[in-house]
Amino acid sequence: MKKYSISDIERLIGVKAHTIRAWEVRYNLVPPKRTATNIRYYDDEDLKMLLNIVALNENGYKISRIAKLSKEQIADLVKQLNTEWGNETVQLLNLSNAALRYDENDFSNILTGCIEEMGLIKTMDVVLFPFMKRVGMLWQSGTIDPSQEHFASNLIRDRIIVEIDKIEKPEKKDALRFILFLPEAEMHETGLLFARYLLKRCGHETLYLGSEIPYLDIQKLIKSYKPDYTFIVLTSLNLGKDINKIIGRVMDHVDVPLLVAGSLISEFDILVKDKLIPLKNVCDMVDFLEEL
Repeated sequence: MKKYSISDIERLIGVKAHTIRAWEVRYNLVPPKRTATNIRYYDDEDLKMLLNIVALNENGYKISRIAKLSKEQIADLVKQLNTEWGNETVQLLNLSNAALRYDENDFSNILTGCIEEMGLIKTMDVVLFPFMKRVGMLWQSGTIDPSQEHFASNLIRDRIIVEIDKIEKPEKKDALRFILFLPEAEMHETGLLFARYLLKRCGHETLYLGSEIPYLDIQKLIKSYKPDYTFIVLTSLNLGKDINKIIGRVMDHVDVPLLVAGSLISEFDILVKDKLIPLKNVCDMVDFLEEL
């Protein structure tokens, strides 16, 4: 069973350490265990309990009331919340819990419930992109294992592909052509697959290449495929300081407008360039693509 420090718990549940300690002192909620050398830690059951407490607290239950409930009562109330698929806060916590437990069935059921209730676009906007951002930060800090990040990413990737395959492509006489790829050093395909979903939904033509495509290959392909646009997504945190350099290298090898999306676009200042179109969020992506 994994051991978590209070700083790990803080990052995992999104609640400050001093608040967690206050819950412990005032209400005896989830007191930590101690090692033989008296170091405080939390285990998987403690984490699950804290995730349940946060879910209830963020849905109107006061901590003083939660403290009077048994573990079984808390779990029952959270189960009732779990079926509120449009409640993005609860589903974000549920996805985190499922990923930590490597629970594929639970994770997949949450995806299905959210998409059926809200549709893929809203689910990506309010649940999955925030979830992936949190997971990336937890991975970078060492709070979760890389395998947990890959587990979640691959299940989301597979689900987007399923949603892409469901689309009956509309006839569009003025359909545009897009090359979708991730440049060298970028491996996270979730945002790029979502862009493919949006483009197919709008009736446009896409050539999907995937991750870490060499720049020279793109240059050759543009000459033969003759796209109207190229499209990249930048999300890897270690690319942040080099984001304008990466965009510049891509633009050195393409002679058509470049669409750039991903979490890094909203977090860093992007240098304005001709033929560069930054899309800072899901609304930007949807609005731009639907107006083409």
